[in-house]
Amino acid sequence: MTVQHLKYILKVAEVGSITEAAKLLFISQPSLSAAIHNLENEMGVTAFVRSNKGVSVTREGEELLS
Repeated sequence: MTVQHLKYILKVAEVGSITEAAKLLFISQPSLSAAIHNLENEMGVTAFVRSNKGVSVTREGEELLS
């Protein structure tokens, strides 16, 4: 995990949307989604539950963010 990845997941958790977080981070939504997916695979956790209404942080995600 890099500091950049940590910034990404913090922003997504803060705004509750990958698309909105990508806009605020000035990166593309697919790049942000891929970075989060790679981080989840690397850490062996599911940080976010994705839905058509945004994302919510899982219990594992809360532990990762703390």
